[in-house]
Amino acid sequence: MPGASRWRILGSPSQRLFLSMKTATRLAHAGRRPAAHHGMVNTPVYHASTVLFESLADFDASERDPFTGVHYGRLGTPTQFSFEAAVADLEGAHGCVSTCSGLAAIAIAILSVARAGAHILVADNVYGPTRKFCDGLLARYGVTAEYFDPLIEADALAQYITPRTCAVFVEAPGSLTFEIADVPGLAATAHARGLTVIADNTWGTPIYFDSLAHGVDLSVHAATKYIVGHSDAMLGTISAVDETRYQGIRRTAIALGYCAGPDDVYLGARGLRTLGQRLPVHEANGLALANWLAEQPGVAQVIHPARADHPQHERWLRDFSGACGLFAVELAPIDRTRLAQMIDGLAFYGLGASWGGYESLVLPVDPSHSRSAVAWQADGPLLRIHAGLEHIDDLVDDMAAGLARAGL
Repeated sequence: MPGASRWRILGSPSQRLFLSMKTATRLAHAGRRPAAHHGMVNTPVYHASTVLFESLADFDASERDPFTGVHYGRLGTPTQFSFEAAVADLEGAHGCVSTCSGLAAIAIAILSVARAGAHILVADNVYGPTRKFCDGLLARYGVTAEYFDPLIEADALAQYITPRTCAVFVEAPGSLTFEIADVPGLAATAHARGLTVIADNTWGTPIYFDSLAHGVDLSVHAATKYIVGHSDAMLGTISAVDETRYQGIRRTAIALGYCAGPDDVYLGARGLRTLGQRLPVHEANGLALANWLAEQPGVAQVIHPARADHPQHERWLRDFSGACGLFAVELAPIDRTRLAQMIDGLAFYGLGASWGGYESLVLPVDPSHSRSAVAWQADGPLLRIHAGLEHIDDLVDDMAAGLARAGL
């Protein structure tokens, strides 16, 4: 099985040393086996569909257990297995499955536990496409998604659980409005009733939020974002806490025909190697920019979990070891024309979806269209900002000029 242990020599001195490594060293070494690839430092890109076998006996053995070893390109190659092992190691997971996008990873995680007639509980602040998947495709197949306040007290979650409930899906913080749910508390309530806990951990990344240690069973990442880190690949991962759930996500991905492209996987593996160096810069730039924006008269509020004025800042301190570069600001009330004057002239902030790349981004968002349990209210426009790897002085100067153009 291509889980985390596949790429280790269990019980060896090197294995014991590996398990004691610090995160930065683990990022550099996890998932790599140069000796298995003619000494190549990085696992090569395997482009494959057909896999040839030396004998009928070998083929029959692979047919009996197609998830061990290389059987067919869609079921995985050494490129995928190496990347999955690295992510599983970072998350402390039993195993990981890579797929073609973050949304695909979300779909696989949910479909691995949901059945026709099932009921799932979903935090109201989830990624918009997650809600569209739940309200669209899932609903068509008889699965009901019910949304709850992400700030609900953990014990109060029980009132929403029914005999049909199979899972709780959280995103902490939410990637538009940045509320931080009590993930360990909600997980305890869910586990007491036999439910699976799924978390979108893209903001926290594998190194700033240890999701499985906080009670999550299936940890999902849009690896497109910080793991890839260069805005040039589509990739998702799901990490499972145990063998049963790992089998569920692996078989669900295969049944759907989902697989990650080898070149994208290679870019994800390459991105992992520098994740520990990039994230602190994103964090420092994001917090510095947020603090500067909080002092501007044209800014109504800054929503950044690492700031002391964030409503769940103490929860962030408890559960997270850092912050990425993504946060939000609410501007003073202005019309769309003035907002365009601000954004269109920005030199260092791109206008586009996604985040996690080396470049800074800004995006006007309206959470009111994707809420049902708790209404979003704001007087001015909300901007989601991703702080990239540029020099902070340039980012501040560019934003200051933008605010001035809008008369803020």
